Amino acid sequence: MKRFIQFNDKKIDSFLFMQLSDLTKTLMKQSDWEIAFGFQSYLDVPNRTVYVSYFWDNRPAEEKINGFKSDVCLRTVGTFFHTEASEVKRFIDKAKTTSVPSFARQLLMLAEDLRLEELCKKERPGTKRWFRTRREVYRRYFQSQTSANLVKSVHTDALFATIYLLLTSESPLEEVPVMIEPIDRMMPWLRQTLGQFFDAASTKDVAHIAWTIVEAFDDILERDMLNTYFYLPEHSYEEETGLTIDDLKRTEALNHCDVLDHEKQGDEDIHEQKLPTWHRETSDMTKSFLQFELEQGSQTDLLGEGVREGEDGDQALAIVQGSAQKSKRNDYARREAIEKQREARPTGAGDVYGKVNRYAEAIFLSPSSPTFTQLAQYEQKKTEIVSYQKKLKQIIEKTLEHKKILPRTDLHFGRLHKKLLRLWTDEQPRLFYKKREPSVHIDAVFTLLVDCSASMYDKMEETKRGVILFHEALKALLVPHEIVGFWENPDEAHEKKQPNYFQTVISFSRSLKKQSGAEIMQLEPQEDNRDGFAIRIMTERLLERSEKQKFLLVFSDGEPAAFGYEQNGIVDTYEAVLEARKRGIEVINVFLANGDIDEGQYNTIQNIYGKHSVLVPTIEQLPDILFPLLKKLLYKSL
Repeated sequence: MKRFIQFNDKKIDSFLFMQLSDLTKTLMKQSDWEIAFGFQSYLDVPNRTVYVSYFWDNRPAEEKINGFKSDVCLRTVGTFFHTEASEVKRFIDKAKTTSVPSFARQLLMLAEDLRLEELCKKERPGTKRWFRTRREVYRRYFQSQTSANLVKSVHTDALFATIYLLLTSESPLEEVPVMIEPIDRMMPWLRQTLGQFFDAASTKDVAHIAWTIVEAFDDILERDMLNTYFYLPEHSYEEETGLTIDDLKRTEALNHCDVLDHEKQGDEDIHEQKLPTWHRETSDMTKSFLQFELEQGSQTDLLGEGVREGEDGDQALAIVQGSAQKSKRNDYARREAIEKQREARPTGAGDVYGKVNRYAEAIFLSPSSPTFTQLAQYEQKKTEIVSYQKKLKQIIEKTLEHKKILPRTDLHFGRLHKKLLRLWTDEQPRLFYKKREPSVHIDAVFTLLVDCSASMYDKMEETKRGVILFHEALKALLVPHEIVGFWENPDEAHEKKQPNYFQTVISFSRSLKKQSGAEIMQLEPQEDNRDGFAIRIMTERLLERSEKQKFLLVFSDGEPAAFGYEQNGIVDTYEAVLEARKRGIEVINVFLANGDIDEGQYNTIQNIYGKHSVLVPTIEQLPDILFPLLKKLLYKSL
């Protein structure tokens, strides 16, 4: 079935998104920061998110990739480490007193970004290509914006576009278009003042120069800017919202700065056990010293023998060895505030299932007793796949029998036999044997995870047929397994809670019972699908099993889609698959399509599951494709 019209069918390049996500975490040196797409590029400190601009979308591939990467580098290497939040906050407050606050804020962001751009290129020389592309594209864009704004008589926007062209020009003779008489009269002074930005060494210097320009044009400009070219996120610098960038650096001095008069005598005993530490209340010097992090105490010249082993709680503290003196290193000044902020946040599933799933809630549903209609439907579909089931069972049984009757003596390798006469009598002696026969038991366990989202409405019946093939074949071979349908209910989902339902139609305990199976017919298309969360839940259940080989098969028809899951869903699912594989679970995707698989769908599935995916172009081919897959997986367990 072909689609005639697709509304809002914009798809995210999942591979590029994962690249940007990894780049963000690497440059930040913190794993809890996320990447997101927004109308402009900015740093959202309270939510620990780096936004890259849609401005770079729908451009040639090289410009698009370099543009997105320059956004990430500018915010992580530049804004996060080199922008003074207190100066930005002070400038925002002053901008509110003018008649052109948007012009003021955007001018500050423009000048600060250009300063940070040079710092990024200095610290990361490999980014020069990204920023070269960025400047070329922006210059073309602002040249067109200058002309367009002059035609529309939007003179403040035209002035801003001209300022960008003057600041990024390689020639001091950059032509300036004619605007209105008051602005034209100020242009020579503006050219001279803009040159001061190149000497700015800090955010404070940039803010001072920007404010000088804003004050000069405040009475000249008739109205504020109409468009937003550079976004200054005020909420990231408001004190009442929580921590800002400056909160990540220690600014408070020690409570006390007193020094003990005693000097070490050389016979001090260094212990690793819990011992008294120096502070005001214990001013008598003992012969023992405990090296530890202190915020208050008396200074001493005793040295520890070595650093102690790091712990999980040490990540926000600076651990140093040496004399107890004032630290010149950065540290967290408001660690308690951070902890309180974390404790105050309501929890759902928690970060153990991924940050994007922290409010996801797993709800398990048990199947009801099959109706007569479901029993009849199951028997019909079972008849359709019986030939595959019997053929598979015969192949596996023959393989098991072959392994059982294989000779266990006269081998080229194994345990050395005591009778070594053949070493002289035979030209190619077989002197080895194997002590035990191999087990004929298939040491494996399977979980079949079935996407029950609304988009499965035209594929569910054939999907059930493929699932029944797995169930009947595994049941005949006495391989334990479970079959679970999953979906998220959008009507109940909100920012603090996202209920996810797991319908276990076949449980491990019932999977090998003769009468089991008809419950599979109770799987029906529901609503959304949060694949990463579902995979993590099933991974936990599989890890509780004792079988050697563990397989997780995910039956789905496309990208994950759930509440607040559009941008991060692909990356979250990829990470869930990666985590499961690291823990010894083989995750395989069975992609169900309706006709030809387009390049975008193919790339998405490959980005998430890699080579471990089976693409089914038409649902009618499902049993024929699943048969060799099941055969291959079972052979791995023999």
